[in-house]
Amino acid sequence: MKIFNNTFTLLENSINYSSKKNDVIVNNIANVDTPNYQAKKVVFQDVLRDSMEGLQAKRTHTKHIPFSNYQHGFHITSQNNLTYNHNRNNVDIDKEMSEFAKNQIYYRSLVDRMNGKFNTLQTVIRGGR
Repeated sequence: MKIFNNTFTLLENSINYSSKKNDVIVNNIANVDTPNYQAKKVVFQDVLRDSMEGLQAKRTHTKHIPFSNYQHGFHITSQNNLTYNHNRNNVDIDKEMSEFAKNQIYYRSLVDRMNGKFNTLQTVIRGGR
């Protein structure tokens, strides 16, 4: 028997993603002047998987890729196709700071939502008081 719905799992995965994204952004900012450093970013594949969940597709050829083969989670990729600085570094400090601020807002909203869920559970446990 499942006590909770998937909300806690979804919030936990989203908080993990936001935390990892924060680490990558901070690392990019720290290496803004490092020669030959290539900026990295976090790619979240669960969004694609979740949006495709329940989607049925007919494979008309054996070489077609089935929908069930998508990887779960997120991974870090390097952005190798851009160079902004003379030292072959492609970290754009303005973009990174903007992403950092946006990620902080996202993280705080997730934590607030998680706190709301726990407060609701606490109210139920106390009998509505």
